[in-house]
Amino acid sequence: MVKIGMMIGNRYEILEKIGTGGMSDVYRAKCHKLNRFVAVKVLKQEFAENENFVAKFVIEAQAAAGLMHPNIVNVYDVGEEAGIHYIVMELIEGITLKKYIEKKVRLSYKEAVSIAIQVSMGIEAAHNNHIIHRDIKPQNIIISKDGKVKVTDFGIAKAATSNTITSNVMGSVHYTSPEQARGGYSDEKSDVYSLGITMFEMLTGRVPFNGETTVAIAIKHIQEELPYPSDFVPEIPIAVESIVLKCCQKSPDRRYQNMGELLKDLKQSLLTPDEDFVVIGNPDVDGGTRTMNDWELSQVRGRSYESTDTGRIRLKDEEMSDGYDEGADDYDDDARDRGRGGMTKMEKITAIVTVIVGIVILIIILVLSKQLINYFLPEKSEGVASTSKNSPIITEDETSDSTVESTQIVEANLQEMPEVEGLSVEEARRKLRLLKMLVSVEYVESDYVPSGEVISASANPGVKIAEGTEVVLTVSSGAEGVLVPDVTGYTLEEATNRLEQMGFLVNRLDDYSDAEVGQVFNQNPINNVKAPKGSVITVYVSKGQENIMKRVPNLVGMEQSAGHLAAIEAGLSIGEVTKVFNDQFGEGLICSQNYNAGVYVDEGTAIDIYVSLGQKKSYRCDIQIEAPSAAEAPDYRAGSSVSLKLVADTGLVLLDTTTTSFPYPVSFQSIDAPGGNLTITYTVTIPGETTTDPDTGETVVTEGKTEKKSFTRRIDFVRE
Repeated sequence: MVKIGMMIGNRYEILEKIGTGGMSDVYRAKCHKLNRFVAVKVLKQEFAENENFVAKFVIEAQAAAGLMHPNIVNVYDVGEEAGIHYIVMELIEGITLKKYIEKKVRLSYKEAVSIAIQVSMGIEAAHNNHIIHRDIKPQNIIISKDGKVKVTDFGIAKAATSNTITSNVMGSVHYTSPEQARGGYSDEKSDVYSLGITMFEMLTGRVPFNGETTVAIAIKHIQEELPYPSDFVPEIPIAVESIVLKCCQKSPDRRYQNMGELLKDLKQSLLTPDEDFVVIGNPDVDGGTRTMNDWELSQVRGRSYESTDTGRIRLKDEEMSDGYDEGADDYDDDARDRGRGGMTKMEKITAIVTVIVGIVILIIILVLSKQLINYFLPEKSEGVASTSKNSPIITEDETSDSTVESTQIVEANLQEMPEVEGLSVEEARRKLRLLKMLVSVEYVESDYVPSGEVISASANPGVKIAEGTEVVLTVSSGAEGVLVPDVTGYTLEEATNRLEQMGFLVNRLDDYSDAEVGQVFNQNPINNVKAPKGSVITVYVSKGQENIMKRVPNLVGMEQSAGHLAAIEAGLSIGEVTKVFNDQFGEGLICSQNYNAGVYVDEGTAIDIYVSLGQKKSYRCDIQIEAPSAAEAPDYRAGSSVSLKLVADTGLVLLDTTTTSFPYPVSFQSIDAPGGNLTITYTVTIPGETTTDPDTGETVVTEGKTEKKSFTRRIDFVRE
């Protein structure tokens, strides 16, 4: 059993327990050999007693120890002592992505994509070393205090799943891929799926599949299609949503095939978030799969298969078709077709060529007709309409030069309304979001239109409407829709429970209102209308009155003094200032802040900032400490006891000892500071004196005493 203060492996001193998980406990420890703090993960007793698991765990941990990447929690060591199986890892000061999401409810798409990029780079490094994580989830992703994202627990998931330790797998069932849920083969594309689910949770604040049991959730991963993230958060850009959907395809062949492909699209989504550039391939179409016709299907159904000597499969049937030679390897196709009353190959080719020629002639006629119409008829300015009060309607009567010019300017921001009637509400919403339209939904009961299908839209197909216009979709709730209850005035928890009990999904949006903080003050759709089960009800939760809140500015990238000024101008203040090493921002620049830019906080709130010390440099100290010189300590006597204390510029005490002999060797590695101060303290003995009082003639004896004296030497370390 691990106890605080014990030493493991003759070098790791256990200092405190900092976390626990399904398989292990994590302790903060100090490595006395390298003089640094580390995290020691100790297997729980039930796993440590499983010899098969331990053997695989050691192999996987050793493989993970070979990974060195800025976005991976590096593994330093693995070992066993007195039945305690442990791995030593890099110590990261920060919180898990799971806790970060819970703290912020959900992340902005830019922050979610930025985190996903760093996670993908870490996973890519592992995949390049033939290591698959198999348990990607927010709990295994750590965000450090300086904003660095790191993936942990490489190798442990494989050891666990290969030994059918279901507790660990079930704990991750919300993020498991369909092939993992089936217990089948998993590879790099399984990590892609799990990262997609993690992105879904970052963007929406919830997991896509939930259920009363882990088995029910696993079945949903296998059978149900992933809901659109925009159903819960409409402002998610189309590119980001498409990336999530591609990551979470049921078929591994339809997902990103490697992390490099995913990284390319993630980076592009930051540049063009509203462009639908993500391509989800169809392996069946790409592979050229051919659909059997009715005759071929009937032949297959009526025959059994026989394996030939050459490895081919040949059909056998007692009633052979006309033209089939039982001793031959292939059909006589023409004879077979004639026997069925069909066309021969030549007849089929002739028919196809005839159709193609007819289509080409028809296209030529249409093109010539259009050119003739344009030649004989005068040009007319195209009429456009808008469903928005703010979007101007341009009529055919406005033909002046100035109007033509303004028409061209307006049309630059106009989109043609697509046909959405008959589409599912998800398909219609996706189409309109591609055109940068705002979408709202109204449900009506219908005996004829299937539930969830669009009946009509507030804009007619073909008309041109301005980007950003709100388009209202009228959607069927079916013949037996569920009456939406009124949840305004409820707390978020109360409203969610009531709506979920009636079969609805809940999307939360925070906004300012006069209602109490945390209270639902509006909903969409409104109450007393019917909507199909499974549809999304958006509830608006009050953040209180806006006039008492201040918007947090973005201080990242500013000089410290400029950040102070920006905070004051925003009605806020600067709190604790922490100096940290950072690879992205130069020395003196603010590299992180505890409140994200754009959030609203109380006036006068103190923002804690982290100021960059520049890139972290590592130094070593290999010196021979010489005895005090006459210039430094004139009264020093060789062989006397001397105290040596070496303190790095960071305040870390590297050496604190006593010696009587010189030179004294010192060797330290991985020091964060470029130098330090060596304080040398020695003892001086002042002998007693015997004097005679001139007045009385009495002899006075003064006792001897000792006195400590010290001086300091500057020690410059060497860059590693």
